[in-house]
Amino acid sequence: MSDAVARPKDLPVDLTLSESELEAHREHITAFVRSVVDDAGADGAVIGLSGGIDSTLTAHLAVEALGAEAVHGLVMPSDVNTEGNMSDAERVAEMLGIDYDVVDIEPIVDAFVDAYPAGEDHRMALGNVRVRTRGVLNYFVANAESRIVLGTGNRSETLTGYYTKYGDQAVDCNPIGNLYKRQVRQLADHVGVPEDLVEKPPSAEMWVGQTDEEEMGLSYDLLDAVLVLHVDGPLSTAATASTLDVDESVIDRVDELYATSEHKRHMPPAPDALSL
Repeated sequence: MSDAVARPKDLPVDLTLSESELEAHREHITAFVRSVVDDAGADGAVIGLSGGIDSTLTAHLAVEALGAEAVHGLVMPSDVNTEGNMSDAERVAEMLGIDYDVVDIEPIVDAFVDAYPAGEDHRMALGNVRVRTRGVLNYFVANAESRIVLGTGNRSETLTGYYTKYGDQAVDCNPIGNLYKRQVRQLADHVGVPEDLVEKPPSAEMWVGQTDEEEMGLSYDLLDAVLVLHVDGPLSTAATASTLDVDESVIDRVDELYATSEHKRHMPPAPDALSL
């Protein structure tokens, strides 16, 4: 990892879940997935598989909840995705015994660039097009097969806005949305996800060489600790920095991520109704 990624010397915050807590989360999430599918009158679920831990855990739990025959995986590589991640995505689908399709999204992205050539020079804009293209494909398959779309977002991503609006959070539900990233890894290990996937460095792969932690400027372990103590918890900036033995600028960075992504956590606003 880059030296620019802020890390604590030691974490006094224990996010470790006990075996009974992990099993409770497992049962709660699988029951939730079943209820969402049943309430929608759907025949199953579609999930985009990236080869990362979030989609891998969500796929495992979806199969537990619905059965392998009711889960359809989509592996959607582009020019910026590593071969290893795409291979891992296919490995997950084969390991779980679910049907899956591989759809190369780069021709679709190229069509957007052809329509607006100036956008090709904007790395973030182009990365978001890739993510939104996957969201459209998820719903294309889901609508055609009478399924719902399962999201793979966790609580750490939700609170920091680390996702694409109308992209990877254009979904019907987020089964692991209440778990911090560290807890996602714990639950994944608990349900039998292979260790190499549990410990794999996370990357949204919106462009070549991207990693989540380098883009955010801090490790997920530190981010989770700040979220628990400061954003979700009662501690001030100074108290959180002191507790974690980090500079206050780290807490300010998380505050900035939380504040600037507030709009992502709400429906699009409209003016207040006029009383005429």
